[in-house]
Amino acid sequence: MAVARTMRRTSPITIILACLLAFGFLCFLLSSPSPPASSSPPPTTESRLEDTAEHPLSPPTKPFIPQPVYKDGHQPPPPVVKYNLNSLTTSSDASSQGERVLILTPLARFYQGYWDNVEKLTYPHELISLGFIVPHTKEGNAAVAALEKAISKTQTGAVPNRFASISILRQDFDPPLQSQDEKERHKLANQKARRESMSRARNSLVFTTLGPGTSWVLWLDSDIVETPPTLVQDLTSHNRPVIVANCFQRYYNNDNKRQEVRPYDFNSWIDSPTAQALGDTLGPDDILLEGYVELPTYRSLMAYMADTRNPRPNRVIDLDGVGGTALMVKADVHRDGAMFPPFPFFHLVETEGFARMAKRLGYTVHGLPDYFVYHYNE
Repeated sequence: MAVARTMRRTSPITIILACLLAFGFLCFLLSSPSPPASSSPPPTTESRLEDTAEHPLSPPTKPFIPQPVYKDGHQPPPPVVKYNLNSLTTSSDASSQGERVLILTPLARFYQGYWDNVEKLTYPHELISLGFIVPHTKEGNAAVAALEKAISKTQTGAVPNRFASISILRQDFDPPLQSQDEKERHKLANQKARRESMSRARNSLVFTTLGPGTSWVLWLDSDIVETPPTLVQDLTSHNRPVIVANCFQRYYNNDNKRQEVRPYDFNSWIDSPTAQALGDTLGPDDILLEGYVELPTYRSLMAYMADTRNPRPNRVIDLDGVGGTALMVKADVHRDGAMFPPFPFFHLVETEGFARMAKRLGYTVHGLPDYFVYHYNE
């Protein structure tokens, strides 16, 4: 026999279920945390330091000051932050415009001369952030220990010498070479694996540390121990998307019995028909390298375009490949996708592949033949 509709609506089971639901709802309301005490109001935008990151998820290009914890132990969630990248500038007068510079360095060994040189840079240090990536090797561990010691001394010293922020990353992959000796690093047989690994390290570093306030990225190798103190101002003054200094090395000439200089970095070049024709004969996984007699490319090398007797530091030339010893890049070039290919890209990898990729994206690539930085001499 069918049960009447009115009886189904007033069934005891229905009433019990309704009571349980109401009881559960009341328990939920009573267990909700009470609002924070009014004695500790949430921080406002005005109460934060203008020059700090606004929440812990911000990329590490500004120092972060944690929000205060309320008396009851409750901490407010980080605010939603909007970034207007259209307001960023990259100008020929970067310092007066307050443009932030991110100096990035893959680090396998720590050279005190590198750190001393970075400390001497005259670009306002509060506008400079530093980023390092270090392999998980015995030498890498020693490099981190020495780097942290140098950082601690600088960041607790005179305020004008302190940098806005410093990040240290550890590689999540093993480097192909365990030794960082110069002879091992530059063997032709080691180049493909070494430079593909370097590309991965560079990409991890830039896309982890590049923040919404970064205008310029300066790639500075860890064995560059001497540059003009005005390095940042000098490179940004040209207002070029990609521009690289000429890397030389000081050494003692035993024949002449005196200190001299010689070209060091041969990765900055103007392409040649010979190199292009040679590339057409290579397999898809083969790469072209510069500075090796086994690969005669006949490219025009910026290293040999220098006028050491009557240098004109502001002389600019167009390039097709660049080295990464002292390479200034507008941050938008990286934001648009230009990275260091860890695979053969038109038979190029790492910094030379980056130059090709930047040009494919419509950017121009330049070099300064008479503007010198100096590599450590082992």
